[in-house]
Amino acid sequence: QVQLVESGGGLVQAGGSLRLSCAASGCTFSILTWAWFRQAPGKERDFVAISSWNGASTLHADSVKGRFTISRDNAKNTVYLQMNSLKPEDTAVYYCAARKVWTGTHTGQYDYWGQGTQVTVSS
Repeated sequence: QVQLVESGGGLVQAGGSLRLSCAASGCTFSILTWAWFRQAPGKERDFVAISSWNGASTLHADSVKGRFTISRDNAKNTVYLQMNSLKPEDTAVYYCAARKVWTGTHTGQYDYWGQGTQVTVSS
C-alpha cells in the first residue's frame, strides 16, 4: 500500500504562484508513475502532469504546459507541482496519484490517491 498526502493549496491572485507537495509513504518502491490531477466544481477529474519514478520523464497537459512543472525528490519521497502564472480557470481540487506502471493520463489507471488540496485563483 501507498499513502499520499497533499499540501500547499490555498488562495492566490491571478498571475501568482503556488507549489503543491505530495508526501508519499508505504511501498513507494513499486511506483513507476507519479501524477497530478485536478477537479473543478461540477467537472470531471482531469490530468495535469505525470512524472516517472526518477523524474527523468515528464508530461504536462496542454492547458498547463509552460506554467506548471512536476518534479520529484526521491530522497524526501515527495512529488511537487510548481504552478506559475495561475489563472482563475486553474481553480480546482488538486489530487496526487500513483501507479505501478509507467505513464497514464486517465484516472482509472491509478492505484493510489491522496485526499486532495484546494487551489483557488481569484481574478
